[in-house]
Amino acid sequence: MLKQGLLNEFNHEAENTRKLLKSIPDSALDYRPQPHLWSIGQLASHIAEVYNWFDGTFNVDEFDMGSYKYDKGDISKAENIVEKFEENVAKAREVLENSDESTFFNNWSMVMNGNALMPPSPRIAMVRGFLFNHLYHHRGELVAHLRASGNKVPGLYGPTYEDIHG
Repeated sequence: MLKQGLLNEFNHEAENTRKLLKSIPDSALDYRPQPHLWSIGQLASHIAEVYNWFDGTFNVDEFDMGSYKYDKGDISKAENIVEKFEENVAKAREVLENSDESTFFNNWSMVMNGNALMPPSPRIAMVRGFLFNHLYHHRGELVAHLRASGNKVPGLYGPTYEDIHG
């Protein structure tokens, strides 16, 4: 029952992520509102990459970011980021579909080189509070970056201001 709820949210939000990533023009990839912030390309790549974290969140009790291999792929074109997203979201959906609901209340933690990055918490809390929300947080940043660069964004939860007011 919990899994079906997570899967419904996952599918809805993956479609929102897809719409947002597909709205990025190549001309905006290097834009960053401030020098210390990720560029649009880096941020979009990170969003696509987070879907690779599903296996480490659902299938192990301790996710070691120290041994995780980040693969941003070629971020010189927006279509490459969308392609990486499609590859990663398909794997994430499969992990979620095959997850064992009986483990959702097992403790889960994230470590790096033996240091706790996220202390043990029930897996389901980390799936919702960290994994899913992490994606939504970065999508919000991406929306802000795109708007700041003068680009339009798609409506994710209804029409945008531009949709209503032209």
